[in-house]
Amino acid sequence: MTIATTHERGITTLTLDSPANRNALTARLVGELTEALGKCAHDGDVRAVVLTHTGSTFSAGADLKSPPNPYTFVGLLRQIVTLPKPVVARVTGHVRAGGLGLVGACDIAAASSDSDFAFTEVRIGVAPAVISLPLLPRMDPRAAGRYYLTGERFDAAEAARTGLLTLTADDVDTALAPLLDGLRRASPQGLAASKELVTARVLEAFDQDAEDLVQRSASLFASSEAREGMTAFLERRDPAWVL
Repeated sequence: MTIATTHERGITTLTLDSPANRNALTARLVGELTEALGKCAHDGDVRAVVLTHTGSTFSAGADLKSPPNPYTFVGLLRQIVTLPKPVVARVTGHVRAGGLGLVGACDIAAASSDSDFAFTEVRIGVAPAVISLPLLPRMDPRAAGRYYLTGERFDAAEAARTGLLTLTADDVDTALAPLLDGLRRASPQGLAASKELVTARVLEAFDQDAEDLVQRSASLFASSEAREGMTAFLERRDPAWVL
């Protein structure tokens, strides 16, 4: 199993538990996370879901050797957005590429102050296409422009400033405690209805752009430039275009 599940006082924690490959988004992990979220959606004992990780990396993004079907990954992101219960990202480490899509799809996202983030797609010849669906409606446009184009790493404080994160703190669990207490005090109906209000713009992006972005992503990954970028990444060398 790549997903570990625990439950305490109405909060189910789903832990990405594949540290050997830095919780990369394999077809298996995406499938198991989809299944776990589906169970949470229909479980009356679950008031909210926390999505977290083992190891020093929340997720390294798509696994280049065993990637998920792009439609399946879009389905997972949409499932997080439409789940009738809040989903809270808890990050204590590195987040790269597709992993940022998971964070962006969550309703609340918190990270420890030593966490860092990067849209690394541009450095292997592709683009953050599919993950733009939950991210662009929530992130500051100028910040998205910078980090999409450069692939630079940025810290948790910057991630919070740009809208990727809700909050950051040295002790993320202490910071999340009052938020989780608030979710436990909220009615299930009130949570579901309130979530619909705050996710409306994100769902518009899915309805309007999902098919185009899946096709664009597939075209990029099939290109010769992307093959060079992915090969260079796996061989731990610079791709041919680096100046």
